[in-house]
Amino acid sequence: MKKKFLIALFIALLGCGKQPQKQAVTVDPEAQLIDAWVMAARDSADFSMDERKNLLQQAKDKVFTLANDSLGVEQLSKISLAYKNLEDSLQFRQTNQQVMKLAEKAEIYDALGDSHWDMAAFFRSYGVLDSAFYHYQRALKSFEQLSTDSTSNSLRGRMLYSMGKIQDSYKDYLGAETSITSALRIFDDLGDAKRTYNCYNVLGIIASGMDDSEKALENFKKAGSYINELDESEQSEFIQQNQYNIAHELSQKEDFLRAEEVFDKLLKDKTTKKDNPELYSLALTSQAYSIYKGEQNVEKAKTLLNQSIKLNDSINHDVDQPRAKQYYAELLAEQGDTATALQYAKESRALAQETYNNERLTEVLRLLTKLDGENALAYSDAYYDLNETIQEEERTKRDKFARIRLETDQVIHENEILYQEKQIWMGTILGLILFGMAIIIILFQYINNNRLKYRQRQQESNHEIYNLMLSQQGKFEEGKQLEQKRISEELHDGILGEMLGIRLILSGLNERDDDASVEQRADLIERLREVEEEIRTISHELNHASYEKFHNFIVSLEDLINGIEKSSGIACSFTYDNKVNWDNLLGDIKINAYRIVQEALKNCVKHAQCEHIDIAFGMNGEKLKLTISDDGVGFDANKGKRGIGIRNITSRVKKIKGAFSIDSVKGKGTTITITIPSTYIGLENTLQDVAQKQALNA
Repeated sequence: MKKKFLIALFIALLGCGKQPQKQAVTVDPEAQLIDAWVMAARDSADFSMDERKNLLQQAKDKVFTLANDSLGVEQLSKISLAYKNLEDSLQFRQTNQQVMKLAEKAEIYDALGDSHWDMAAFFRSYGVLDSAFYHYQRALKSFEQLSTDSTSNSLRGRMLYSMGKIQDSYKDYLGAETSITSALRIFDDLGDAKRTYNCYNVLGIIASGMDDSEKALENFKKAGSYINELDESEQSEFIQQNQYNIAHELSQKEDFLRAEEVFDKLLKDKTTKKDNPELYSLALTSQAYSIYKGEQNVEKAKTLLNQSIKLNDSINHDVDQPRAKQYYAELLAEQGDTATALQYAKESRALAQETYNNERLTEVLRLLTKLDGENALAYSDAYYDLNETIQEEERTKRDKFARIRLETDQVIHENEILYQEKQIWMGTILGLILFGMAIIIILFQYINNNRLKYRQRQQESNHEIYNLMLSQQGKFEEGKQLEQKRISEELHDGILGEMLGIRLILSGLNERDDDASVEQRADLIERLREVEEEIRTISHELNHASYEKFHNFIVSLEDLINGIEKSSGIACSFTYDNKVNWDNLLGDIKINAYRIVQEALKNCVKHAQCEHIDIAFGMNGEKLKLTISDDGVGFDANKGKRGIGIRNITSRVKKIKGAFSIDSVKGKGTTITITIPSTYIGLENTLQDVAQKQALNA
């Protein structure tokens, strides 16, 4: 059914692509096929997620067969955005990087700028603002390579505006003002009233951040002068925003009576609460503070703050709730109700921490030092620590933005120098070629004889190089297969075991909604995060990072066994020899022993149908002995094909030069016995490990 749908879609696209003959438009059928795959992957609800991704992979493979570079870049960009819509961030970033390389190589600067823009938006959505700033900067440099027209100018302005917004968020006010002012000139020249309004609005916010209230009010008023040029459907929203910004700045300026007048006008507008309840709540809180500081009417201010707090709860406006509760705490403290004031201040602090509102958090910590005398020192220390952290982070980001701008400008300057040098060298080479051609003509016969000898030697050299390449390729394939096997074992032994345990617990919690179940589900979500960390660990294991997590080998084994016991409901017991210094075992022995236990327990849970599992780890003469026994159904060890779990255990035992045996009887359980050389880390081994790590990191 889905194949028929895809064929029908493809035919429809072909039909839509046909043009009257007089237009003489040539349509690439392969490009239409790619469009059909991308459209089906992006919009069709008839396909599963895996099928959609397969369609995009087919489209991606087809792109690299296109002869037209511009068409290929265009189609690849569509595929990149389709991956982004499917929330496949890995494929989006990989495809986007391919677009960048192809566009830069073919000097298709509009596509190159768009790809950097897409990447910047991606990073910005995840809060990685320094990377977003870098890609906005690269997009700007790409758009600057385009011919100057209204479209390219608008693109440059939009990049500058986005860069300025990020700089302002990290209080890089000078850099933000420079970027926004450059964007403002562009939008003003283009007659783009909406973006001009936005630029003046941000300049007002920047001036406010620099404590220049007069300049902030001037910019807000300039922004307001452009509202009448906007569409009527948008004017109401921008008027409300502009009024709030002006009133808020008047309040910051401590001109509370004028601020109260503007806030009052905004709150009396019936459309404000209906169309923009969050802004209405902000205005309520700010109006209450202005009345408290201006009229000093505490009861009226409390009434407004109560309304704001209730409204925030009803619309889940957690961003402004810490401010409202902080102001309410101040009013209660003013009236002498210190206990209730302290309660609201603590609630404000908790909400500020949850919403990562560091600016509000510093304010409420200062308030708590006044309200809670017993803990004033702790609040004061927390305030200073947070303030220093914020300042250090902002300083680091500002320096990083400056380095990005400087490095980008340096790259452009160096490219210009390289281009000039290239021109000089091309002229020099051309002269040398002409001179060489004259010599070649004179000495043609002599060179011809030497050429024949050279070809013979070259053929011999090529044959030798070819043999070396074949040998190297064979070694490469062998190493690749070994690495694939290793990764397969890690994923099967580690990740699948964790996922099995989590699945079993979640199956039991699926229809329970009590507090304990909610808390347990939260713990399981944390375990999923740990599984994610383990996947990352496997990817970095080549430099032995995974061994470092076994800083306490026995504790790691106990955590593993306890986790299996909780998830499966099977009673597990673990005994070990206290006389053995387990943490001094070589990393290879520890991690492989851990994985062997993990795989064996997983097999017990999946196949043994047992009620109890015994795990024992101790010394047997000069060797370590690991025994895992269960009271399950057992099996005939001499018959049947062994699964991947047993094969992985066998492989790991061989890696550490151990011995492995299985004793199982149907109905009487199974016992796995592994003996391992008890090699300890001595001085010689330690030095050898250090040398290996240095070689890996080189």
